[in-house]
Amino acid sequence: MIKSITLASFTHNAKMCIAIKFPYDFETKEYIKKFRGVYWTKTHRTFYIYYDEVRLEDLKVHLRKADLLINESDKNKNIPRFSKGDVVTLKPLNNEKTIIYRHYLEFLKGKRFSKGTIACYSKFILEFLRFTEQKPVNELNENDVRDYIQWAVSSLNYAVSTHRQMVSGFKHFAYFYPACSINTDRIYMPKKDMKLPVILSIDEVLSLLQVTKNLKHRVVIALIYSSGLRISEIINLKLSNFDFNRKQLHIQNAKGRKDRYATLAESIFPLIKNYYNTYKPKEYFIENPKGGNYSPQSIRAFLKKSLKLAGITKQVTPHSLRHSYATHMLEQGIGIRHIQELLGHSRPETTMIYTQVTRKDLEQVKSPLDIAVNKLYLQDNDNKNLFIS
Repeated sequence: MIKSITLASFTHNAKMCIAIKFPYDFETKEYIKKFRGVYWTKTHRTFYIYYDEVRLEDLKVHLRKADLLINESDKNKNIPRFSKGDVVTLKPLNNEKTIIYRHYLEFLKGKRFSKGTIACYSKFILEFLRFTEQKPVNELNENDVRDYIQWAVSSLNYAVSTHRQMVSGFKHFAYFYPACSINTDRIYMPKKDMKLPVILSIDEVLSLLQVTKNLKHRVVIALIYSSGLRISEIINLKLSNFDFNRKQLHIQNAKGRKDRYATLAESIFPLIKNYYNTYKPKEYFIENPKGGNYSPQSIRAFLKKSLKLAGITKQVTPHSLRHSYATHMLEQGIGIRHIQELLGHSRPETTMIYTQVTRKDLEQVKSPLDIAVNKLYLQDNDNKNLFIS
């Protein structure tokens, strides 16, 4: 009996998606889950993929390999793309742009960029190719790029860092497809924001750990802070990466495809042992209940709840725990060079930002107002209540 799959477009999380619907069958379900980029939504109770032309075609190939009959909903014929707030509706890519987009993805993979970088750059180029609708790719120029960036920044409220990522994506696209007329030297690259990282005090970190009752959540927060880990490093951390004798973590294939050793706090050994005996992970230290990697979205979600319970109102992310680790190490007298190695920074300039937030030296600095008031107080005790009213 031939099994049938229905593909239908719908909007989820303000993005256009393709629902994968079928009469329940365990084998079919497990086969569909093997396709990379398939998700499940409880709201719509269906498997789905985020829509783009290449991903949809690859899904069809995957389904046909299992001799599954594909039925497409009529509304798929003109699938729109909805931006945030439904600001604008764009048509799908034509065949020429679909082929070029697919080749651009292969080009990025050939450059050995990380999955995150590939997803980031390809997202902007896909958006741009849709934005320019039926205009041939070899006729696209920097004016089209500027029009798209202006629309994206104003309509989607992109941050400066995202704006810079867009420009980088276009530089790689122009290099990949020189037949277009995009002169990247004429595309404005905004300067980086010079923002200081959000830092938690040691008391706030301890409070955060105390209010986090879930054992898995607590060990994640403790490890990120005590070892200065990135969120991608904690979810990819394997059981084989622990060296308890040397009190070290072996971080493999981190940002920039670099390995390094990070500190492993002896004080959390009992917590780690308790977690391991309770959850019994098989490969990754922090695993999804269904197996494989834990999701970064889950970490951000439970951290947000713990911050609320701890009464911490700062804009804290998992990366803030890494920033706090580096700052506290600097305040304890650890040298910049050692901190750079522990964090895996390529350049010392990146690590130097923590010198701007450390309290060790700032606590020695006196405000000129304090100096003036103390001097006045010594001269005339009658003025000691000058600022008390």
